[in-house]
Amino acid sequence: MFSFSPLNILGGFIFSTIGWGAWRYGRQLDRWKPVAIGLALMIYPLFCAYAWETWLVGMALCGVLWFHHDE
Repeated sequence: MFSFSPLNILGGFIFSTIGWGAWRYGRQLDRWKPVAIGLALMIYPLFCAYAWETWLVGMALCGVLWFHHDE
């Protein structure tokens, strides 16, 4: 189930770091959307078997975070 390819590890690190930042941002401002999206960004790489899945889902979640971070 887990893939230890360099692209998968890099994608997981990048998107988990963005998720951690979104989670902290949401907790400081008491907003539930960045907290939920940040948690999703931190957890989803554990369940992606292929690098393209990691990057596709990560970019989609970052897009959602970009457009819905302050509503």
